Formats: sequence, structure tokens, C-alpha cells
Amino acid sequence: MDTKRAYKSFRYKAKTQWSSARRGTLSASEKSDVVVGSPPEFKGQPDVWAPEELLVGSVNTCLMLTFLTLAQAKNLVPIGYESEAEGLLENVEGKYRMTEIMVRPRVTLSGTAQLERAREIMEGVEPQCFISNSIKAKVILAAEFIIAPV
Repeated sequence: MDTKRAYKSFRYKAKTQWSSARRGTLSASEKSDVVVGSPPEFKGQPDVWAPEELLVGSVNTCLMLTFLTLAQAKNLVPIGYESEAEGLLENVEGKYRMTEIMVRPRVTLSGTAQLERAREIMEGVEPQCFISNSIKAKVILAAEFIIAPV
């Protein structure tokens, strides 16, 4: 007997409004507004969030939240988690596109007994991150695990 799992669907809304030059405001209900615009490479200003940074940040954040969700399900409580991400924007066949996003999380654990479980959890993170599943760019996850000093 083949049982199919019913999955829910969700919708998310965001609004942008142009303000001046190459900048505007990104907003969503019940959220703080974010000033957005072109990066300096595309005649914008360095003091605003660019779509390229928001894309890289979305992948980085989704991977963190996926790790924490999977860790919680496996009763792993990290002491700390921080990560840096870098996206590579390239001209491919006459069009700019993000081709690669490298994410380097540093996960701090309370002891060596958690290390193997944390590594196993991290292996499942990228395939389950719905943001990385939604983009064409290659997502590379290079995790580092640190044992907190006693």
C-alpha cells in the first residue's frame, strides 16, 4: 500500500517601493523595513542591502535554521553557531547569475561526544534547506566544529 504524505503549501509576501536613484524599501507585514538598492558594482551605494546580499543571506540563514531544526530533532543542543557566506556572481552566456554560494558555519559543541552526531546532522542540511533547493547556484557547505573549552 502506497501512502502519500500530504504537504502544506505556504505563501510569503513582500513589497518593494522605489524611493530615489537606485534604492528603495523592502517591506512585509509586521516586519521592520529594509532599505535596498543596487550594489556599488552596479552604480548603487554601499550602505544599503543589495539583492545579491539578500540572496546570499537567505541561503546562509536557511542553512542555519535547517541545522538547528535537525539538531533539535536529534537532541543536539549546540553552544554556538555562526556562519559566513559568500556568493559568486558571474556572467554566464551573457547573463549575470549567482553561480556558487559558499557557506562556512562554525558550530560550537559542549563536548567531543556530540561531534559525530553534529557532523551527521550537517550532512543532511543542504539537501533539506528549501532556499538552496529553490536556486540554480551551487551551494557548498564547509562546516567547522569546535569543542568549547571546559
